[in-house]
Amino acid sequence: MDIKLWNDKREREMYENFSELFAIIKATEKLEKAYVRDIIPSADYEIECQKLIAHFKTLSSTLRDTVPSIERFHDTYNLDCPAAINRLVISGVPATVEHRAAAAASGLTSAATVAECVQHFITAMDTLKLNMTAVDQVFPLLSDLSGSLNKLSILPPDFEGKTKMKEWIGRLSKMGAADELTEQQARQLHFDLESSYDSFRAALPTAGT
Repeated sequence: MDIKLWNDKREREMYENFSELFAIIKATEKLEKAYVRDIIPSADYEIECQKLIAHFKTLSSTLRDTVPSIERFHDTYNLDCPAAINRLVISGVPATVEHRAAAAASGLTSAATVAECVQHFITAMDTLKLNMTAVDQVFPLLSDLSGSLNKLSILPPDFEGKTKMKEWIGRLSKMGAADELTEQQARQLHFDLESSYDSFRAALPTAGT
């Protein structure tokens, strides 16, 4: 006899999100242990950790009503992932960023802003993938991303990400808060975000970051 875990589409999506949250926490724990044991290079660790943190922030925001406490979720499902909880919930930035902050305050601004930009890029892309396309959902994310990009002096004024986000912000500001992006607009915005993110990643080595 089959046992149904859900009664409708909404419950199914909730459990699928629970599963993804569970996977993110477990993956972060493994990544933290690999970094501590020097199994993974610092640069690779930082990139993967930034992605996990950004995915976590997007998902935990989506599940805010059903999972008000990540720590309780962690305990309920016996995850035993203290390093992941520290990284995702308490710290919110990769260990490498924390180490650079301790080593040199002057280096913190650039490193933290780069991490901030990565998280804003991924959060915006994740939001579109979750079909959250209302103007009042998308506009703040693009505004935050644009602000972070403009704080990085290593990026030129005509950097692709800066110009594209400015164009989208201008377009959205003319729409109502409850208006939804069309499927074509959402697809184009996601494409522009991915393209800008690739250009952003490519620009970092040339700046010595």
